[in-house]
Amino acid sequence: MCQVYAGQDRDRYRSTTRRVRINGQSTSIRLENAFWDTLDEIADGEGITTPIFLSKLHAEVLEKQGEPENFSSLLRTTCLIYASRSAIPDRIVFAAE
Repeated sequence: MCQVYAGQDRDRYRSTTRRVRINGQSTSIRLENAFWDTLDEIADGEGITTPIFLSKLHAEVLEKQGEPENFSSLLRTTCLIYASRSAIPDRIVFAAE
C-alpha cells in the first residue's frame, strides 16, 4: 500500500505560491501542485479562470459563514470534496511500483 503513496511524483506535493486577486484584494496562496491542478480543473469545468473561481468561493463562504479562518485549508478540503464526488479510477496516476 505505501508504494502507491510513497511512489508518487514529487512534483505533485511540491508547493507553489500563486499571487491572485480575490474580490479586488491581492494576496498570495501557497498550495501543493496537486491541489492547484485540481482547482484549475474545477474552474475549467465551470468555464472560468482559477482566480475567478477562488473569488466566487471566497465570497460565498463570506456570505454563509463569515471570513474563513484558513482559506488555504478551505481550498484543500474543496479539492477533497471534488475528488470524492468525481472519483474515476483512471484519473489517478501513480508512479510505477
